[in-house]
Amino acid sequence: MVSLGIEGLALEQWRRLLRVALGEEPADLVLRHARVVNVASGEIEEADVAIVYGRIAGVGDYPAGEREIDLAGAYLAPSFIDGHVHVESSLLWIDQFARAVVPHGTGAVVTDPHEIANVVGLPGIRALAEASAAFPLDVFFTIPSCVPASPYESAGAVMDAATIREGLALPNAVALGEMMNFPGVLAGDTEIYEKLSLPARRRDGHAPGLRGHRLNAYIASGMGSDHESTRLEEAREKLRRGLRIMIREGSTEHNLLELLPLVTDATYPQCCFASDDRDCATLLHDGHVDAIVRKAIAAGLDPIRAIRLATLNTAEYWGLDGYGLVAPGYWANLVVFERLDDIRPSLVLFRGDVVAEDGKARFTVERAIPAWLLDTVHIAPVEPAQLRIPAATRMVAVEAIPGQIVTRAIEVEPSVRDGEVQADPDRDLLKLVVVERHRATGQIGVGLVRGFGLKRGAIGSSIAHDAHNIVVVGVDDADILRTIETIAAMRGGLAAVVAGEVRAQLALPVAGILSPEPLEVVAAQYEAVEQVARELGSTVPAPFALLSFMALSVIPEARVTDRGLVILR
Repeated sequence: MVSLGIEGLALEQWRRLLRVALGEEPADLVLRHARVVNVASGEIEEADVAIVYGRIAGVGDYPAGEREIDLAGAYLAPSFIDGHVHVESSLLWIDQFARAVVPHGTGAVVTDPHEIANVVGLPGIRALAEASAAFPLDVFFTIPSCVPASPYESAGAVMDAATIREGLALPNAVALGEMMNFPGVLAGDTEIYEKLSLPARRRDGHAPGLRGHRLNAYIASGMGSDHESTRLEEAREKLRRGLRIMIREGSTEHNLLELLPLVTDATYPQCCFASDDRDCATLLHDGHVDAIVRKAIAAGLDPIRAIRLATLNTAEYWGLDGYGLVAPGYWANLVVFERLDDIRPSLVLFRGDVVAEDGKARFTVERAIPAWLLDTVHIAPVEPAQLRIPAATRMVAVEAIPGQIVTRAIEVEPSVRDGEVQADPDRDLLKLVVVERHRATGQIGVGLVRGFGLKRGAIGSSIAHDAHNIVVVGVDDADILRTIETIAAMRGGLAAVVAGEVRAQLALPVAGILSPEPLEVVAAQYEAVEQVARELGSTVPAPFALLSFMALSVIPEARVTDRGLVILR
């Protein structure tokens, strides 16, 4: 636990901080009659909190302040920190992401911006970093280590070791981003070695399903954390081998209930929470880290411990001095709520200023989006013949698993007509098509997928982790083609098509993955395309979110990318 100390304070400011802490001078702000959630000691303290220069000067008896807020016995905790998130998965530009999460008590996020980096590289990360300086949310960056994610997909940019070194020099860079290319690590790849050899305080891990000797080899290469565990024993083994376990609960990835038994009196310091990917509708209606904390408490985790996993544990792992504790010398990034068993922020403070109240942001930010980010979707003309699959008696298909981003490679007997494999909605075997969209190369991968349940039409997206090519799942080739064309015409986005008619769409022209529109507008459009997908027969809770992972070539077992079927075991 490390506070800020006097970093950034002039001599007279430090002396005033001392006088306020000693009770000799009024604070800038006093939060009176608080029930302070002390995540260091695991107890609740009844106290006042004195704040000066955006920092906590003291916790105790502080009756005098130039401004006062009487909390009347409400709980006061450090604001929440998301330990690993891709802010682009919200579909929002960074200012609207802040509007979405700050009212839910989020004061800081550690983001791996490899989504925008896969499209435009380091300039995209710089654009996010510059925009994020303008609003009351601390955004820390891990610099993407795998752009492209693997050799099996075509991204819009490449981040080699020299580029990553440049990114690590950014002011808010805290680590090397998640090392997704675990096969490259285990093979001793030279390029991976160059990246892992860079001076970085932390190296974020990504080890889905790794166990035994393979896990040992991966961890021995320098990784310190993992957010990809989907089974309790997998997470337990990773914890035993020294990894910080980030328990993930996103829009598509629901791992909390499975992994929560890992958190015990002995292990809780080695665990924290992460959302990884939360879309705009989930953020608007369900929440952010606060929703993870609520779910953990409802499942039986001690509330103070749950808050610690969302605050101090995360801050300590990432080396975020001055974050995660209500204590002298820490930033006054705080959240107020009425019930410990059902945490719903009523007041959110950032460096001593009230920035959200009763679920509404009390700040406005309008940042211009660089024009060069609005023209990144370039595809070659797609011909119907490119969507055809030659007849085969047996094929390997991708089986999507609702609630997870892992898949299965399954052997199927496809339906065949006129020498071509056909989608078979009665058996939930649909076509999965991925179109390269960065350089108009004309590369197209086509395969079969099970798990979406569509009975007619097609749905598609230019959000396809991690290379973000155009990915479409559908019953009918003509509808698949129309979906591709619609997404390209929008310069990126989501679309649902049936019988040649575009039934719903959401334009995402910012790098082909983000909207420049307000949170509420984007969430409504997102819900509309999801609803049409369900009307077309989709049986999964979040069909577009699930679709976005069908081309991710670093998650076992099977994917389709613009280069074809990829099997990972």
